[in-house]
Amino acid sequence: MSLFDIWLGILKGVGTTAAVTAYGLLFAVPFALGFGVAQYLTVGVARLLVTAVIEFWRSSAVIILLFVFYYALPVFGISLSAWTVSAMVLGLNAGGYASQAVRAGLQALPSGQKEAGAALGLSRPAILFLIELPQALVAMSPTFVNTVIQLVKATALVSLVTLSDMTFRAKEIAQVEYNPVAIYTALLLAFFVVCYPIALAGRWLEARIAAPGSRAGGI
Repeated sequence: MSLFDIWLGILKGVGTTAAVTAYGLLFAVPFALGFGVAQYLTVGVARLLVTAVIEFWRSSAVIILLFVFYYALPVFGISLSAWTVSAMVLGLNAGGYASQAVRAGLQALPSGQKEAGAALGLSRPAILFLIELPQALVAMSPTFVNTVIQLVKATALVSLVTLSDMTFRAKEIAQVEYNPVAIYTALLLAFFVVCYPIALAGRWLEARIAAPGSRAGGI
């Protein structure tokens, strides 16, 4: 098989890679926003508990989490599909990193924003949702693009729980065509083709935010 033929064979798994990424975002985005905001607002023991949850997902090895949730949980009578385990583990791991961008984005806002909202008689939730989050989310948009790229690259591990993504297709080809240099070069190119357009979109978004007249600088 030529390098091009191998590459086309690997791309047969791009649908699974895209689906796991999209499914993972359903876990990553709510987790990042919810726990990032919670870490920003809470103090004391509550903040410690929120931080512990974030650090569990952020600091644990993804490959170990995949094995635990897919192979170990059934021993305790809890069975999750490979799709759910892959999306949940990859999504919450990426969400753990993104939550820190959410927290940092909120903390970076001038304190006068919150004080002005309070002077107008707005409640604390209203200040958060109407003043702080809109500004922080605009500034954090490139970070969320990076989260998508991180998710795509992490899908290389889901073949370990039987999903037929691009890495799984590469392993299938390797079983019948012993040419590791060509196969894994093609796999590298396949991931590059998927991730590079997302990276370009992130650069465009970052340029738009930094452009004069952008609302990222304040309200």
